[in-house]
Amino acid sequence: MMRRAARRVLAAAAAALFLLGLPVALRAQERAERVDTALVLAVDVSGSVTGARFALQMEGIARAFEDPGVQAAILSGPHRAIFVILVEWSDRAVVSVPWTLITGAGDARLFAEGVRRAPRADSQFTCMAAALQLIADKVLPFLPAPSERTIIDVSGDGRDNCNPQRQVDAVRDELAAGGVTINGLPILEGDEAAGLAPWYRDHVVGGRGAFLLPAAGFNDFGRAMRDKFITEISAAWGSGG
Repeated sequence: MMRRAARRVLAAAAAALFLLGLPVALRAQERAERVDTALVLAVDVSGSVTGARFALQMEGIARAFEDPGVQAAILSGPHRAIFVILVEWSDRAVVSVPWTLITGAGDARLFAEGVRRAPRADSQFTCMAAALQLIADKVLPFLPAPSERTIIDVSGDGRDNCNPQRQVDAVRDELAAGGVTINGLPILEGDEAAGLAPWYRDHVVGGRGAFLLPAAGFNDFGRAMRDKFITEISAAWGSGG
């Protein structure tokens, strides 16, 4: 009971910090010397994402981390641990759930609870280039421990419609050159559905072992996220669920 109460206090403190956009570790007191995967979940919250669609995305991620197959994948690597962080993005990007160490089912459920409580960082335009740049500059450098692999998991229902200082391709290529893998989950719903998967393939996905896994609309997001997590978390270790 005391351990659970301590976690609640820590989660509340972390919540106050991530509302300020600070990428802190949710379990900073429990140090990991090294983890198998550092996973950045970069979720589109631009103007086309209604409140109902946002809820489907957050619930889909939460349920995926509560899934036994995903939890088994997390434990399939040699270190039996991952760090994961949730970033919401539109024409700016905000850390919604900070770096969280997951070493078992209890940690995964705690992260799922944090995702369900995450406030929406609402804005209008779709600017993946700016989001990836923020992740490169303000998220990855604050990873609490070294990882064997670093993966950015980008999901969204549209292509860039802002005027970024750098194009998506340039930021992607720089990240990939630094050893980061960028996987894509285009949500095929709305006006841009027809050409979105090819755009993600050509401009977003990159790095060693990168892949594309579309969702057939927001109602399919949870299924796609679960399948994607299992693939990207366990791929290197030959395990999955």
